Formats: sequence, structure tokens, C-alpha cells
Amino acid sequence: MTVVAGDVVETVRALKAEDSALDIYLAGGGRLAGQLLDEIDELVIKRYPVVAGAGLPAFGPDFSPRGFSLDAVRSFEGGNLVEWYSRKAGGGVA
Repeated sequence: MTVVAGDVVETVRALKAEDSALDIYLAGGGRLAGQLLDEIDELVIKRYPVVAGAGLPAFGPDFSPRGFSLDAVRSFEGGNLVEWYSRKAGGGVA
């Protein structure tokens, strides 16, 4: 595990540029996910059939929409879903 005190976007870009780069996994969301949205290649969304009330925005308050394509869905007994999305070419929304 690495704790980053500086620019997280530049840190992630440097990690992705390494020849031996492993996958980078961001759990959760909010401001950090919003800052890194341009660097996200794949989304894994887990959904549960529960209404829990208010929560944090997935990508923080300041972002513009990006397009992702649904690649796969897995459903579980009880209604839970896991969905995999990949970034659309060009990143547009349509």
C-alpha cells in the first residue's frame, strides 16, 4: 500500500506508464474518484436491492459526464448485481 500526499492524478499517470504496471484499484468514490475520472479505464459497479438513504456522490461534486460501455453483468440470489463497464472510445456520452 502507498499513501500519496501530493498530486494523485500525476501519481496514477506515472504508475500507469510503468512497463510492469499492475492494475490500480480504487474502492469507493467521492472526491478522489472524481479527481481520477479521466484515468479510470474500467468501472465495477456493485448494486444491492436496498434503499439506505442519502450518501456520498460517486464522483464528487465537480465532474463532467464520461461515457462507458457495459461489458458484463453478474446477478446473485437476492438481487445483488455486479456490472463491468469499459471507457468508451473518445469518452463521449451517448
